[in-house]
Amino acid sequence: MTRYADIPKPIRSGIVVVDPERGTPQRIIVLQFNPDTLERSLAPQAAGGSGDAGGGGSGGDRNEALRLKGPAEESWKFTAEIDATDQLEIAAPDGIHPQLAMLEMLVHPTSAQLREASRLTKKGTIEISPIEMPLTLFTWGSKRVMPVRLIELSINESAFDINLNPIRASLGIGMKVLSVSDLPAGHRGADLYLAHLAQKERLAAAARGGRLAELGLGRGL
Repeated sequence: MTRYADIPKPIRSGIVVVDPERGTPQRIIVLQFNPDTLERSLAPQAAGGSGDAGGGGSGGDRNEALRLKGPAEESWKFTAEIDATDQLEIAAPDGIHPQLAMLEMLVHPTSAQLREASRLTKKGTIEISPIEMPLTLFTWGSKRVMPVRLIELSINESAFDINLNPIRASLGIGMKVLSVSDLPAGHRGADLYLAHLAQKERLAAAARGGRLAELGLGRGL
């Protein structure tokens, strides 16, 4: 007889907010349900500008046809679900407000940071640096851990309690993977991206290679 205790629990995907200097996690956001689908896109950073994409161009463009300026620009999109009714054993006097606020704060500076920026402005500071956010990592199992920046967060709240606290929501999340082209050398996020790329290289090396004969090219190229 199968015992429920013998069934392994699925690993959850999630977001980890990391101190970029120390590399220590500041906050861990575990997605309640793993998304059913992931949409990923990769755009190569071709050398020489937009002219490389065409069939013609100058001799200089032809010399750059196989060159890359850096890693591909990668983005992810998925839909996440949050449902307070699925966690009846956990008291939720505010519904799913806390979970939504935690995700929303990934794209907001804090009120303290905004007050400080306002204070510097009133003080007459000529140049105020943009507010730096913590390093954000997206995790999808042990083979996909990458630094990201949220570029889209849409929220569809579909159920509420008697106090109008949301208790069910669907979130559209879009992320840009931050590579060494986006982060300064020596930054913790740049090191994590290189580890993510090295993992891709290991997986690619483990793939079975094809043969020319399978392509109808048994006599060679």
